[in-house]
Amino acid sequence: MESIEVEGATVEQAVKKALSQLKVPRNCVQIKVVSEEKRGLFGMKGAKPAKVRVTVIKKSENT
Repeated sequence: MESIEVEGATVEQAVKKALSQLKVPRNCVQIKVVSEEKRGLFGMKGAKPAKVRVTVIKKSENT
């Protein structure tokens, strides 16, 4: 099984980036949140990025 770890400003952005890199739809992967993003001073985004591990569980029919 192919698996990658990706960081993003939010969990959702990290997942989208991973799906794009793997070139598979969301229903063909298992997603594990390694760490959620931490907000900076005054609630600003991106003080510490979110990290997810995305594992391909089945290849899509189109690839």
